[in-house]
Amino acid sequence: MVRTRSPLRRRLLALTFALGSAALPLASQAAGVELLNVSYDVARELYKDVNPAFSAEWKKTTGEDVTIKQSHGGSSKQARAVADGLEASVVTLNQANDIDMLADRGLVAKDWAKKFPNNASPYYSTMVFLVRKGNPKGIHDWADLAKPGVKVVIPNPKTAGNGRYTYLAAWGSVIKKGGNEAQARELVGKIFKNVPVLDAGGRAATTTFTQRQIGDILVTFENEVNLVRAEFGDNFEVVYPSISVLAETPVAVIDKVVDRKGVRKQATAYLNFLYSEAGQQIGAKHYLRVRNEKVMKQFAANYKPVQLFTVDDVFGGWRNAQKRHFDDGGEFDKIYQSK
Repeated sequence: MVRTRSPLRRRLLALTFALGSAALPLASQAAGVELLNVSYDVARELYKDVNPAFSAEWKKTTGEDVTIKQSHGGSSKQARAVADGLEASVVTLNQANDIDMLADRGLVAKDWAKKFPNNASPYYSTMVFLVRKGNPKGIHDWADLAKPGVKVVIPNPKTAGNGRYTYLAAWGSVIKKGGNEAQARELVGKIFKNVPVLDAGGRAATTTFTQRQIGDILVTFENEVNLVRAEFGDNFEVVYPSISVLAETPVAVIDKVVDRKGVRKQATAYLNFLYSEAGQQIGAKHYLRVRNEKVMKQFAANYKPVQLFTVDDVFGGWRNAQKRHFDDGGEFDKIYQSK
């Protein structure tokens, strides 16, 4: 596997004491255009590499300096911050539902998913398990997370995209194997009864598992568990379930902000850079599955085959999934309140 140069260990240690969203300057502070990328929690290392690469390319081709600042947190929490006034130039989140909400508020184009290739998703991932060395609890598939005595670390589906994807992956695994809704609800209910703490975001959940030593399994994005494994070596093992959900990472320009600040050209170029061969290479180095077939083949050793289903396939799209499962009073609330 290709090892990231990102200082994940130092970031995890710092996050043990101070978690949450913060705008962090990640590129040169030279005079010129400034963009703010509001992103999801476990994309910190990715954009630490993307931002200077884009800035250098933009400087080379246009002569203009572009500074990229970052804000990270749970995907839904970040989307709400933008809706409440955080002046993002772009959002790079991990579920379409969060950008749909911004479109409903008039901050993003209604047809945002058509503004960039592949449903405006330059990368994708899936949900897998990180277990402690030797896999002492014998975790192999979703049903194992529901066993008595197993502690599962999952971020809050109300605030974190990877928590939401984990919920949907577990539910959908039952349906795709021929089970019914009642059986899916039962499995998800048992899994969340085994969750000792609901962190607000994915990186906080990683810290809970790796630094605070809470839980037997961390369920999160494939790229996150592989970054942890690369950083901490033999302390952990990655386990792939038999089936999981395809987790897209959609992006969008925040129209009102870029037009008011006169930075639409730069913001659009920044998101297009993610689709370039250089941007795809960076994504692959961070264990994200990419759209460029050449790059995907180059980094084939980073990925294991896994049967994937989409949110559209099992749940009828993100809007339906949100309304039924994650809105106040929905399936998740009923499940968790009965814990």
